[in-house]
Amino acid sequence: MTLLIELWRFTPLENPTVYERGNYEENSFIVVLRQSIAFLMEFTRKQAYACLFGAVLLAVIFLTRYFTIPFISRYDFIFIFAIATQFALIALKLETKREVLMVAVFHVLATMMELFKTSPGVGSWVYPQVGEAVFHIRTVPLFSGFLYSAVGSYLARVWRMFRFRFSPYPPFWMTMVFAAMAYANFFTHHFLPDIRISLFIIAVLLYGRSFVYFTIAARERRMPLLLGFFLVALFIWIAENIGTFSSVWLYPFQAHGWSLVPFHKLGAWFLLMMVSFILITTIHKRSLYEQ
Repeated sequence: MTLLIELWRFTPLENPTVYERGNYEENSFIVVLRQSIAFLMEFTRKQAYACLFGAVLLAVIFLTRYFTIPFISRYDFIFIFAIATQFALIALKLETKREVLMVAVFHVLATMMELFKTSPGVGSWVYPQVGEAVFHIRTVPLFSGFLYSAVGSYLARVWRMFRFRFSPYPPFWMTMVFAAMAYANFFTHHFLPDIRISLFIIAVLLYGRSFVYFTIAARERRMPLLLGFFLVALFIWIAENIGTFSSVWLYPFQAHGWSLVPFHKLGAWFLLMMVSFILITTIHKRSLYEQ
């Protein structure tokens, strides 16, 4: 009971001095537990804020599987809802002008890739209800670009919320060349040899020594940057499974019934995550090399 009372009295955001040595005994179980809870609460709060756009969009995608919106197609409703959400984030000043610009760039690049990937000659995946939508270009409903924009929005906001810094960070021009190669491979591997394995090796060579430093609950921590890329890609893969389960888009092997997206798809999301991250660095170029 005493333990519960002590935990109840602790407010991590209002009492950052809890982390200062000397406030409590260094090896006290209560102190360790308080620090862990403070870290978890702050981390969860910031992550929830950063992925707000993506989480809302994913929730609408899932809910529209079970609820039909009258007088409008499912894809058009998602598209209009995504635009309204984006305007709300701007009006509430939850996104900066530069972040909105990057989201727009993501949308354009994503739509270009979607048009190629869903074309009849490629058919990597399909949008089964695209014919019912007003807002679409050929085989692609326009809301699909927001699926990628949500990743860009998350990266831009999480960078700001966690006050990212990196050490060491590879030369900027090398990362831009890598991003261009990775993005191009999403197209060219259908006709030319797939250089995905080479891209993974280059990624390790570029970022293998890099750490991302982030601040949570008044303390700065660090993580290998490649591990951060992998964890975000893992969550995108989970979101993709929710999307395909909701039948918003489907892979050919899911045409006769839903099944889990193969784990090897995580590699593609890993590379796409890196491309997204490198695009975001263009608005944070100065801070990349600050120590």
